[in-house]
Amino acid sequence: MGIRQTLKKWSAYQQTVRELAALDNRQLNDLGISRADITKIAREHARAL
Repeated sequence: MGIRQTLKKWSAYQQTVRELAALDNRQLNDLGISRADITKIAREHARAL
Protein backbone atom coordinates (compact mmCIF):
# COMPACT_ATOMS: atom_id res chain seq x y z
CA MET A 1 0.00 0.00 0.00
CA GLY A 2 1.42 3.36 -1.01
CA ILE A 3 1.58 6.57 0.96
CA ARG A 4 -1.39 8.06 -0.92
CA GLN A 5 -3.61 5.12 -0.07
CA THR A 6 -2.44 5.23 3.55
CA LEU A 7 -3.25 8.95 3.79
CA LYS A 8 -6.62 8.41 2.12
CA LYS A 9 -7.50 5.72 4.65
CA TRP A 10 -6.27 7.83 7.58
CA SER A 11 -8.32 10.80 6.35
CA ALA A 12 -11.44 8.64 5.98
CA TYR A 13 -10.91 7.25 9.48
CA GLN A 14 -10.54 10.72 10.99
CA GLN A 15 -13.56 12.11 9.15
CA THR A 16 -15.75 9.18 10.20
CA VAL A 17 -14.73 9.56 13.84
CA ARG A 18 -15.34 13.32 13.71
CA GLU A 19 -18.78 12.97 12.14
CA LEU A 20 -19.99 10.20 14.43
CA ALA A 21 -18.58 11.89 17.54
CA ALA A 22 -20.50 15.06 16.63
CA LEU A 23 -23.82 13.20 16.94
CA ASP A 24 -25.57 13.15 20.28
CA ASN A 25 -26.37 9.89 22.07
CA ARG A 26 -29.96 9.87 20.86
CA GLN A 27 -28.92 10.17 17.21
CA LEU A 28 -26.33 7.42 17.66
CA ASN A 29 -28.93 5.23 19.33
CA ASP A 30 -31.30 5.78 16.39
CA LEU A 31 -28.52 4.46 14.13
CA GLY A 32 -27.88 1.51 16.44
CA ILE A 33 -24.40 2.75 17.35
CA SER A 34 -22.91 3.26 20.80
CA ARG A 35 -20.09 5.70 21.52
CA ALA A 36 -17.80 2.77 22.20
CA ASP A 37 -18.35 1.52 18.63
CA ILE A 38 -17.25 4.73 16.87
CA THR A 39 -13.57 3.85 16.46
CA LYS A 40 -14.39 0.30 15.36
CA ILE A 41 -16.82 1.57 12.72
CA ALA A 42 -14.31 4.16 11.52
CA ARG A 43 -11.57 1.50 11.23
CA GLU A 44 -13.86 -0.80 9.26
CA HIS A 45 -14.84 2.05 6.94
CA ALA A 46 -11.23 3.05 6.28
CA ARG A 47 -10.17 -0.57 5.76
CA ALA A 48 -12.88 -1.02 3.11
CA LEU A 49 -11.40 1.71 0.90
